[in-house]
Amino acid sequence: MNNKENTGTARALACALLPLAAGVASPAVSADAGHATLPEVSVVASQDERPHDQRNVVTTDSAGLPAAVSVVTADELATINIGRDISNMFRRVPGVVANNIDQGDTGNGFRMRGFATQGTHGADTAVYVDGVPQNMPSSQAGAGHGPAFLEWLTPDMIGQIDVIKGPVSALYGDQNRAGAVPIQTQSGEVPSSFGIGLDRYDGKRATLVLSGRHALRPETEPIQSLFVADLYRTHSYRYDGSTERNNLFWKLSTRIGEGLYSLRLNHYRAESTAAGYLLLSDLQSGKVDPRSTQYGLPGFGSGTRSMFALNRAPAHGEEGWYATLYGEAFERERGIATSSVQHTVGSDDRNVFGGRLAGNVTFGDRAALMAGLEVRRDHGDAQRQIWLRGVPTANYVNAQRLTLLTYGLFVQGQFKPVDSVKLSAGLRRDWFDYDIVNRKLPAASTDYFKGVTTPKLGAAWTVLPGLDLFANVAQGFRSPAAEQISSSGAPGPLGAPGGTVYDVSPSKVKSYDVGFTATPARNLTVTAAAYYTLNEDEIVGQADGSFRSVGDTTRKGYEVEARWRPVRPVSLYASYGHIIQAEANNPLPNTGARLSVPRHQLKVGAEYRQRLQGVQLTVNADAYLTTGIPYYMGTPQTQLRFMPAYTRFDLRGVLDWKQYQLSLFAVLQPHRFSTEAAYGSAAGLLVSPQPKWQFGMAARYFF
Repeated sequence: MNNKENTGTARALACALLPLAAGVASPAVSADAGHATLPEVSVVASQDERPHDQRNVVTTDSAGLPAAVSVVTADELATINIGRDISNMFRRVPGVVANNIDQGDTGNGFRMRGFATQGTHGADTAVYVDGVPQNMPSSQAGAGHGPAFLEWLTPDMIGQIDVIKGPVSALYGDQNRAGAVPIQTQSGEVPSSFGIGLDRYDGKRATLVLSGRHALRPETEPIQSLFVADLYRTHSYRYDGSTERNNLFWKLSTRIGEGLYSLRLNHYRAESTAAGYLLLSDLQSGKVDPRSTQYGLPGFGSGTRSMFALNRAPAHGEEGWYATLYGEAFERERGIATSSVQHTVGSDDRNVFGGRLAGNVTFGDRAALMAGLEVRRDHGDAQRQIWLRGVPTANYVNAQRLTLLTYGLFVQGQFKPVDSVKLSAGLRRDWFDYDIVNRKLPAASTDYFKGVTTPKLGAAWTVLPGLDLFANVAQGFRSPAAEQISSSGAPGPLGAPGGTVYDVSPSKVKSYDVGFTATPARNLTVTAAAYYTLNEDEIVGQADGSFRSVGDTTRKGYEVEARWRPVRPVSLYASYGHIIQAEANNPLPNTGARLSVPRHQLKVGAEYRQRLQGVQLTVNADAYLTTGIPYYMGTPQTQLRFMPAYTRFDLRGVLDWKQYQLSLFAVLQPHRFSTEAAYGSAAGLLVSPQPKWQFGMAARYFF
């Protein structure tokens, strides 16, 4: 990438947006412009209004699904130690592993329900922001097929996060196997502010938020504006780790006729260095410094994203038309050290355009039917190249020019035969129309066309005013990666002879869920869900380098969460996730069967809020434990071992006085050499060492 060109683009965009945002940031003059987001009009849940309140309601809100749904609001985000990695926003969600990878902006580390197909970078979960899919298919600069890159988001930009467990919603397509995560950005109803933050290892952050309304004419609806500029710089506990990140966000919202419209513009630019992974046995023996760099050669990365999203939703109620139109220029590069002199450098240079259109018809409060279509076109280059001593060589791992056209139809209905019961059903049909030009092995260039159908069925029953039961059976899918269709072969030059085209199909899972939500006492809510997921056609790499749709995996587990407010200033939560089984039923020869996911996960926390003489004090304490993660080592790599238990404690305090806010935070990771990001190798467990203590502070002025 051309860094000077990227810097110029960021400055030009900032210069263009700042005057406009400042001009629109004037006092409010009329009613709320609201959200304009497909596919849902969400109700923001407070501590006392959790998702179970919606399960028996006919609504497009995610909380109305017959499934386990967790909601993270903007208010709750403000109480979480986000820091360097936006993945921390999932830190309190039951059953979700939110990894701090500390290897630069490599995609966001979260996993759930025993899925780990693409490691720790967000694949197998369909992630949407304002109706725009975030999973990048066939990425070479990330971590395989379908990673979610959310580093362009900051807490000031987020209005609400819904975490839907299981593929129960028909509104979300590719990668919706473990579930879906629709995220809504803020629409401007926040105070303007300026903030600075400092944390250990030279972390520095500056944030500007400009919010306001402006009516072009007295008789017209006002335009709600929200502009966010976030500059972040940090080094790492590791000597050769660093991140520089600039984010610009501008969103305009207004009502026109019977619709709510919003236009969101974003620009993201980042550069990073990464220290890689170290062998646990070398760390335990003192052979290497935990702050040192793998192979003595740091990795590197950079990224630039410029995007827009235009949304329309009904202005009144949920009946009517929903529409999304989006586009993005996406560039990323990531170099991973493979020896003391060599990098494998992956890059994506892609242009993405797409949209969705859906109509929702309601039949009083008894039934609703939403039907729609969506399309996404992704065109550009994806490749991995061998660099030697910082210089590109003529050898490539792969090199493809991609035109990936995906389109689908979906329908989702709800019906209440009686007041206490709601039935839900959905159906998706998706097609993949690809043109793959294999620049490394031209004989493997090919067209690809396949389709997949995924039905959904569920029910919710309010047995008593304080007891909901729910169940669903649903299918989800994951598209094949371009590499799994068109072979790459051994590293070599462009235009080499040979190449094979593999006949693989989208991989489907079938998931069974059952659960309940109970309120046995005032301000006490308990939710539990059990799941059983089958995947009988996983695309698996074979010993000869080919790919076949023959993988057979089983995942079983359950999650329990309790939230309690014993007195008004105090709220408590606790959750436990247990993966009973996550394994391949037909592993390849000389490979292990068990998937590297935690068998046990425990999360507990408390919050104290109190106002004293004009000062608002908010204190949050969180504890997090994962254990029982299997991995394999040896040659062949079949010796079963378990990763060390990982424990993390978070403490955060916030003082609000008049227009001023002061925040202090600390993170304790007490187990030496135990990390969230690790993987097995023939030589043993490779880990990314973390500091025992991390701490910092931030100050903000509201105006």
